[in-house]
Amino acid sequence: MFGSGADIGIDLGTASVLIYIKGKGIVLQEPSIVAVHTKTGEVIAVGEQARAMLGRTPQNITAIRPLRRGVIDDYEATEKMLKYFIHKAIGPRLIKPRIAVCVPSGVTEVEKRAVEDATRQAGARKVDIIEEPIAAAIGAGIDISRPCGSMIVDIGGGTTDIAVISLGGTVVNKSIKTAGDNLDDAIAYYLKRKHNILIGERTAEEVKKTIGCAFKREVPVEMTAKGRNLVSGLPKNVVLSSDEILEALREPIDDMVEAIRDVLEMTPPELAADISDRGIVLTGGGSLIYGLDKLITEKIGINAVIADEAISCVAVGTGLFVEYKYSKNKKRNPYV
Repeated sequence: MFGSGADIGIDLGTASVLIYIKGKGIVLQEPSIVAVHTKTGEVIAVGEQARAMLGRTPQNITAIRPLRRGVIDDYEATEKMLKYFIHKAIGPRLIKPRIAVCVPSGVTEVEKRAVEDATRQAGARKVDIIEEPIAAAIGAGIDISRPCGSMIVDIGGGTTDIAVISLGGTVVNKSIKTAGDNLDDAIAYYLKRKHNILIGERTAEEVKKTIGCAFKREVPVEMTAKGRNLVSGLPKNVVLSSDEILEALREPIDDMVEAIRDVLEMTPPELAADISDRGIVLTGGGSLIYGLDKLITEKIGINAVIADEAISCVAVGTGLFVEYKYSKNKKRNPYV
């Protein structure tokens, strides 16, 4: 019934939690959402079950995101969420697992300590903290141990992390709090301003995934969004086009492109030349917005490519890090 210890990697994201287990790959991917009883503090639901409650809970239950902008906003809820996900992924264990958890590159030591403490309280016997760009690069298949520059742009729910990596470490990096959640907010604000309709975050996310774009589509697409009319207070449907959403997303997308430009301007010339030859690698759910790679290529002048399995790159890289770190064959270990 009880298995042995396990080495696992966790992508503790603002929008989703992904868990990687050695020899099995990604075994869990669920929203970073917790439903809590407002009076007792009891956790009612976690992950997908809690997400289904967003915008639909009675007054005594609230569905929250315990992580905001890549850092812990509600420590107790984060600990309970982690404990639930770890148990769901690996089951009961006599030996506690060794866990690597990723954090945005711009977090403080205090914020790193909070993640480490929450992971220990959730059941880890040993915790390693690694930065998201390093994990994303490993998960994307980049050999970060080589003496050449690689640029990684990881666009998550709460942060966009940009880094130039060489010889196993970060040379230049920048983390901005403009990412997937901001795209959702921009869509909701646009509908409120242009169509006088109020939508929830689930609807905004659906619009983003369905017709969202960073580059003009050759053939525009449409979808119907449902919300509440701000004048009458009654339900209302509105037909949206991808051209409208392109306009809605222009500002946050431009912020991301500008941050990439800033990092390149700080990059040493030799590494910048490597990046010009090798291109920019995009990871994270936000990288899947239609045309973002084309826009970056056009604006920056360097080819941008989306990594295979972009959403899971950070989790896979985190898992590979802990897998190699505790490998008996240390010669195989390029990351430690």
